Amino acid sequence: MTSRERVARLVKALPKVYPGAHCELDFKNPLELLVATILSAQCTDKRVNMVTPALFAKYRTAKDYARSSPSTLETMIRPTGFFRNKTKSIRAAAAAIETEHGGRVPDTMAKLHALPGVGRKTANVVLGNAFGKDEGIVVDTHVVRLSHRLRLTGETDPEKIERDLMKLVPREHWTNWSHWLIWHGRRRCFARKPDCRRCEIFSLCPSGKKFIRSGEAREPEALT
Repeated sequence: MTSRERVARLVKALPKVYPGAHCELDFKNPLELLVATILSAQCTDKRVNMVTPALFAKYRTAKDYARSSPSTLETMIRPTGFFRNKTKSIRAAAAAIETEHGGRVPDTMAKLHALPGVGRKTANVVLGNAFGKDEGIVVDTHVVRLSHRLRLTGETDPEKIERDLMKLVPREHWTNWSHWLIWHGRRRCFARKPDCRRCEIFSLCPSGKKFIRSGEAREPEALT
């Protein structure tokens, strides 16, 4: 089976496995998602979601963040880690949004990526989930791991992995593709001990058999 054929089957199987897959960061508007995504760097979505209710209640606009006290913001986001750098990124991005975009989060890759502290991954998250635009594929640690295990890329750099995936995955599935792989990575295809015995897409995974000892369990059928 070629990589393209594998992806074609996965695009049919994964929505059945995870019909409710979505971004697990809590947000109500593009600004909230942008801030939450910046906070999620090297931090779990669960922990970010514990911090953001109070944060979003205090800071409602880009101007609020831009004019915020760095020490106060640092204290509020401290549980997410790397709070000093994240504070600088949030305040700088918010200032640019306020002065260059009239206080509204821009909805193009070029303009989002140009914001201080906003990389391509963050821009993809915002575009796909706040604006419904499939401009790229979010590549986080789960997507990296599963892309390798599914043998969809030999690259290690996230942007190169994204380019490989964009060639294989139909554009209309780019945003959901990340959700499906992230959900599968969090619920089944763990980094150290993937749960291959109960994996719904085992038959589509070229790496699965190496994780299962011979005769340990029946190989599950994939959803098709």
